[in-house]
Amino acid sequence: MAKYEIVTIDGDGIGPEVCQSAITVLKEACGSDLLSFSSHEGGADHYVKSGHVLPDDTYAACKAADAILHGAAGMPGVTYPDGTEVGNDLHLRLRFRLDLYANVRPIRLYQGVDSPLKHFQPGQIDYVIVRENTEGLYASRGGGIVLRDELATDTIVVTRKGIERVARFSFDLARSRTGAPRDGKRRVTVCDKANILRSYAFFRSVCDDVARSYDDVEIDYAYADAITVHMLKRPDTFDVIVAENMFGDIISDLGAGTIGGMGLSPSAELGDRHGLFQGAHGSAPDIAGQNAASPLATILSGAMILRWLGDTHHNGTLRDTAHRIESAVEKVLAQGEYVPRDLGGKASCTEMTQAVCRALA
Repeated sequence: MAKYEIVTIDGDGIGPEVCQSAITVLKEACGSDLLSFSSHEGGADHYVKSGHVLPDDTYAACKAADAILHGAAGMPGVTYPDGTEVGNDLHLRLRFRLDLYANVRPIRLYQGVDSPLKHFQPGQIDYVIVRENTEGLYASRGGGIVLRDELATDTIVVTRKGIERVARFSFDLARSRTGAPRDGKRRVTVCDKANILRSYAFFRSVCDDVARSYDDVEIDYAYADAITVHMLKRPDTFDVIVAENMFGDIISDLGAGTIGGMGLSPSAELGDRHGLFQGAHGSAPDIAGQNAASPLATILSGAMILRWLGDTHHNGTLRDTAHRIESAVEKVLAQGEYVPRDLGGKASCTEMTQAVCRALA
């Protein structure tokens, strides 16, 4: 059986703790035959020491690897001269250089977790936000204009190619799922501001063009302001949401808030050949080194690695193992003996990791 090479970048703050937790769980779940791991430097702390946020050897290893697991990025006060954060530049550089055009954020309410949306139970919130990851307003990063300290501009950029491929990704994803919890219908909801800006009207029209090839998947629409209400009032109607870069970034964090917070929010940044996986939370430097962070988002990101590799390489063992990890996390949360601090408990990072490993057994 093939062995898959995973490059790991611990990153900043709590990154080393949660990244090592995910590796521990992946080794427990997969044994020694499926995965191999190699650690590489990168991030804000490494920038302070070396002047490089993404060293050449780290990038070369990421490009050659089967997948990339990242801990967390960013440290307060470590910024470029223009004021932007250094830490985020690690995955931004990987995103653009490896063409990771689809940012995937599962929003799923697990057993044992109290949602702020008290009328919704586990199983009733289960959708995925797909964010176009290489265009949109964020494409202006580093290219905006500040004029005479009086005027600043950033420009939104969307292309037919960029929209088509992320829309196609979203419809394919919906086709592989079981539909929205409320009605079981496979559905892609396009999040935009087509009523105001031509760029978003274009985004919607290209999604419409793609939808014509998917008769088995419904297309739906929601303006970016209205969808924030729908995500709170009727999240069970969503299956897959596709959005421009910035809108997708914003609504993904709102979705995470409805299922317990960023500590249960894994993410994947995917292209046609490469994948970067990390918890969507930040580096939380205030608790770094205290064994206090929750590793669950990074552990669940590890499960996403296995599912993506399983789909890419038609490997059912990897897909089954991904499901085992997710089920183990849910079992630990449902039992309630070990609860991470961000969910109101007292369990340490190590205790949560060990509990998930025992649940796997």
